[in-house]
Amino acid sequence: MTKNLTVGRPVRLIVLFTLPLLVGNLFQQLYSVTDAMVVGRLLGVDALAAVGASGSLQFLLLGFAMGASAGLGIPVAKAFGAGDLVAMRRSVAAGIIVSAAITVGIVLAGTLGSHYLLTLMGTPPELMDGASTFLRVLFSGAAATVAFNFLSAIIRALGDSRTPLLFLVVACLLNAALVVVFVAVLHLGVGGAAAATVTAQAVSVILCLVLIQRRMPMLKLTRADWRLPQGLLSKNAWLAVTMGFQMSVIAIGAAVLQYGINQLGADAVAAFTAAMRVDQAAVAPLASIGVAMSTYVAQNRGAGQWYRIRVGIFRTGLLAMGLAVVLGGLILVFGTSLARLFFSDGNDEVVAMAHRYLVINGALYAVLAVLFLLRNSMQGLGATTVPTIAGIAELVARAAVGLFLIDRIGFLGACVAAPLAWVAALIPLAAAWYFERRKLIERESGVVAVHAAEASALQPAGA
Repeated sequence: MTKNLTVGRPVRLIVLFTLPLLVGNLFQQLYSVTDAMVVGRLLGVDALAAVGASGSLQFLLLGFAMGASAGLGIPVAKAFGAGDLVAMRRSVAAGIIVSAAITVGIVLAGTLGSHYLLTLMGTPPELMDGASTFLRVLFSGAAATVAFNFLSAIIRALGDSRTPLLFLVVACLLNAALVVVFVAVLHLGVGGAAAATVTAQAVSVILCLVLIQRRMPMLKLTRADWRLPQGLLSKNAWLAVTMGFQMSVIAIGAAVLQYGINQLGADAVAAFTAAMRVDQAAVAPLASIGVAMSTYVAQNRGAGQWYRIRVGIFRTGLLAMGLAVVLGGLILVFGTSLARLFFSDGNDEVVAMAHRYLVINGALYAVLAVLFLLRNSMQGLGATTVPTIAGIAELVARAAVGLFLIDRIGFLGACVAAPLAWVAALIPLAAAWYFERRKLIERESGVVAVHAAEASALQPAGA
């Protein structure tokens, strides 16, 4: 069930590894899409806007958990690529400790601070109760979210991207059924939509644990694995915090942007919410390629395969940009029809606003494709500073739009916020990759020289 990404044709390996991630990412979008569609159609525009108003806070805390889990998977992938199973299991043990601490922090911050943060963001009064309820329920079940993301990350680190997909499909189908039952049958309102998501993720955690117990004996931890070498826990924690912080920095920018959108009223919030759901599903293939690159680069880094890293990033980048153009074209053609799925009849103006957002963002997906590729590749190489700087640049761009531009040009400001943030984040990443690429070439030359010397030494004298 594991897969070694250090041998074989790079692009073929990356594509095959990406496909299950893509399907899983699309199914993961069903969590939010199903919630939004059921809430919007059964409970109305204000209820959908309430869920949307909570979106940036979800991203702030749960996005931190997702980024941290991805960070904790990198040392596991590196050790697996190097063939050091002892180091791999110790990295898993360290990851469990860090994940437990993150869970406690999210539950406390999310359940106790949600109402205050929503107020700080200028959430319209008519949306406050619904948004607060949704967040309290969701963050109360943060343990399931953190556990599923961590377990999926370490399973993928061993090259298995298919099994987490299967579990995610089961969870998504269960979520789709539960949200209808909780909202339409039991009349639990927006809190029922959040409860459906938490329940479905808990099932995913159980399935991951059963898989590891039965089919991945190399991940079974012994008492010796918990005796961590000095510095390992702090090193892994730092990697998790920095990558989680990168996601949170982006989320803070999204929260400031949400503040600006909240000032435009419930219709603007609902349009933004629906457009974001469609947009997230559309860019899922690009995000999946990024996740695959993180594992691919980390494994090859552990094996010292510098040439494979450089070639894999370049060729996959060309593939990702071509795919981005296709996805953008589909959004241009079908954006209105997709946005209309979230609303009942009589909301044409809101649908038009959502379509405008999708058209502007879809036209620039190629920029996002390169951003995903370089950010995840740099993380796979163990670099944390530059991706963090990129995240801060993205924060500044989104915050500037939320605080200044929306007030001047209205909803159009919300439409251009993401593309401006992508460009701002890409600049430091592209510069860093230029220098990192030169280092990889130098390492390739060193490896070739060593191999040539070894071959010369093995030849008989006078040959």
